[in-house]
Amino acid sequence: MTLYAIFDPQPGKTALPVAVPEKFSWLAAVLPPVFFLRHGLWLECLAYGLKIVALVILAGFIGDDAALLLYGLLAIWLGFAAPGFRRHGLSWRGWRHRGDRIAASSDLAQLEALS
Repeated sequence: MTLYAIFDPQPGKTALPVAVPEKFSWLAAVLPPVFFLRHGLWLECLAYGLKIVALVILAGFIGDDAALLLYGLLAIWLGFAAPGFRRHGLSWRGWRHRGDRIAASSDLAQLEALS
């Protein structure tokens, strides 16, 4: 069972509620740009790109092993922070946080939110 944050669309729009799971995101940890672009998080994708460029430049000073370790820590952090990024992005686009649900899957959480 997973905790899901339920978001309702903007008033006047006909869309299903979105269920954001509160769990580690492997997509965000392994392929952060794909995760960011899939969820419409353009600024976060740009910030990630700038951090990678800074890490590549910094690797010349701190060494490749330290840079690889820092990248690994960044990837793990992104995996845990992914639900927060999604919630913030939805709130910024006008979606309203309705509440939280515990369900076995995101579809069941959406179904419970509709009833």
